Order: sequence, then C-alpha cells, then structure tokens
Amino acid sequence: MDMPHAVVIGSGIGGLTAAVALHGRGWRVTVLERAASLEPVGAGISLAPNSQRALDVIGMGDEIRALAAWQGEGGMRAPGGRWLSRTDSAAATERFGGSIVLLHRATLVDRLVARLPDGTVRTGVEAELLDPGTADGAPAVVGTVAGRIEADLVIGADGINSAVRRALFPDHPGPSYAGFTTWRIVVPAPQRPFAPHETWGRGALWGTQPLKDGRVYAYGAAVAPAGAHAADSEKAELTRRFGSWHDPIPEIIAAADPGQVLRNDVHHLIDPLPSFHRGRTVLVGDCAHAMAPSLGQGGNQAIEDAIVLAHHLAPGGDLGKGAAAYTADRLPRTSAIVRKAARTARLMRLASAPAVATRDALFSVVSRLGPSLVLRTFDGIADWQPPQHTYAAPREADTATVDAEQ
Repeated sequence: MDMPHAVVIGSGIGGLTAAVALHGRGWRVTVLERAASLEPVGAGISLAPNSQRALDVIGMGDEIRALAAWQGEGGMRAPGGRWLSRTDSAAATERFGGSIVLLHRATLVDRLVARLPDGTVRTGVEAELLDPGTADGAPAVVGTVAGRIEADLVIGADGINSAVRRALFPDHPGPSYAGFTTWRIVVPAPQRPFAPHETWGRGALWGTQPLKDGRVYAYGAAVAPAGAHAADSEKAELTRRFGSWHDPIPEIIAAADPGQVLRNDVHHLIDPLPSFHRGRTVLVGDCAHAMAPSLGQGGNQAIEDAIVLAHHLAPGGDLGKGAAAYTADRLPRTSAIVRKAARTARLMRLASAPAVATRDALFSVVSRLGPSLVLRTFDGIADWQPPQHTYAAPREADTATVDAEQ
C-alpha cells in the first residue's frame, strides 16, 4: 500500500515535529532545508507543560522532562536586585502538571531528527511552493533546483518571513515590528549559585536561566529602532545596557563570546491570517502565527501545531476536512496567544519612571497574594491537552499487523 507523501519546507522546531508526528502516523516525509546544515537559529528554547504533553504524543515528553534544570524558586527582579515576584517549580507543577524545561535548540533539533528515517532531511535545498494543490484531487507541487516534487501534502515551516505564507496569502500584510530587539547567549554557569530570574527595567528586560548541561541560557530585550546594531559589538552593547544590573548579570555578559551573541529584532503577526491552509498546503509555527517572546510560547505553539496537524491527517482520510479542522483548532488559539504576548511585551516596553514604578508595585502585590496568582497568566496556555495521547503504541501495533500479513 503506497504511503502518502508530505513535503516539509523548513527544518525548524515546528517543521521537524510535524515530520516526526506524520511519520508516526504512516506518512512518507521529506524535509527540505535551504541552509547547508541543521544549525538552529537561536540559543535556547523554553518548553512549557503544554508542549511537553504534545511531545508525549510522539514519545518524546519524558526525555525532554529529564532535561529540566529548574528546581526551587525563581521569579522576577528589579535591576537593583529586589525581588518583585517569586514562584517555584513545585507551584508550576501543581497548577499545570509540570514546570518549564530550558534546553538548547540544537538539543531539541538533534532529538527530533534522530526519530526520522535516514535521508528524510535534505539540507542545502532551496524549495518554492509552485502550486498549493487542491484538497479534492490535484497534488501540491514544490520546485527545487533538482526538479519538481509532487506531494499529497506540503507543510510551510519556513519561519517568520515565510515564502510559503506569501504564496498562499499574497494580500496579507505580513509581520510587523513589535518595537524591541533581543539578544541571546549561552555561557558557562557562574561560580556562585543563582535563582532563575527575569529582571525588568525601564524599557528593558534580562533573563538568566540554567541548562541541564551546566551552562546558562541568558537573554536580553530592549526598546530600540528596527534594524539598529551596535557600532562596536553586541557584547559591548549588552554591557552598556545591562552591565550595572544585579549579579550574576555582569558576570554572565563578561563570559559571553562576542561572536556568539545573537541579536534579532522582534516581529510578530499581529494581524491573524484568514486560514492556516489552502488546498493541500498548511502552515505551522512562526509562518502561521509569529509572536513576541514575552510568554515564551513561540516554539511551544509550533509543537502544538505539528501534533494537532498529524492528528487530523490520518493517511487515507479526507485531507480537505483534516486541513480545515486543523485551522479551526489552531487559528483561534494561536491568535489569542499572539495578542496576549503583545500585551505582555507592552509592559516590558514601559520606560517612564512613574509607569515602571506602577508596574513593579503591581507585580509585588500579586506576588504577595501567592505564586498561583503569578502563574495564572498561563492559564489556558500551559494547561493545554493534546487531542490524542500517543501515536507510538498504535503505530507499533500497525507495523506488527502489516509484518504479520506479509
């Protein structure tokens, strides 16, 4: 029996998770990546309980949870070091069934690729959507230098500046600047222990989070003109902006390799798309719903996309109905999270002294009422449940049945 063929354009977190999930459901999958190698853009990724449960569906949840480094307290601080709010991993686990797992993006990419058959991911391949296909017959067509590929399904996973999205919805305005830029670094852990924290200043934010491998993932954000860059180095820019903030921030910045400091302006799709599909082509991740990083949900929602998509696209099923069900499930949820992330980012962008003082006082009052109030921000997000518990066991049973019949 011929396996249906899915082509994934882009090898980010959403695209690779979709490839693994569809492979687990019985699809033949090809991932086309224009970069010469799988070197993830970005340093760290925060996986919340919602995406961990999504990864349970493809049998990866427990191995990701084993990488958790956050134990005990954490919270929000002011640049001078004062704690504005506190929470802890136990409170997060009690409320959402798990806590945050911070890991390097390369670790997650490697583990996803390891679940795909050899040759599934093809690097150094420029791919263009030539025809989205029709749900009731005509295949989708992807063009490459080597020739045309006809597919039963094409998944656009080519990021915030997606060419696939533009091909499907040429009249959509696309991403807009969110008003701030970000920096990301991974460095050895400082000698003295520290509690994980985000520190909120005037139009700026810093986060320091431990990784399981003994390193630290740190990130900064600040209001800045779009396209701006430091005249000397981005490490020097971090020192100017955050070098006087509380410990261990100066030590973290000092440990950074100047060549490894990543700076990226933040853009988001604040205007939602009319749909996440057209014909036999669907969108996942940032190309469908890019969001500000203020809730840490960008990668998490891409993982959710992939699992929900595979749930609705069983081989031999009605692809049109499945793609429409995917849009119906994902578009309202992700649009709401994009808007919420934008509102949270506006709090970070506050720059006047009175506005910042009011914001910080609010954080402190909420914190004194208990960690559950701080975590309530993620109600309806981190408590999400996937539509199916697992594909792994049924897939193994299906394989055994096929082998027996042969």
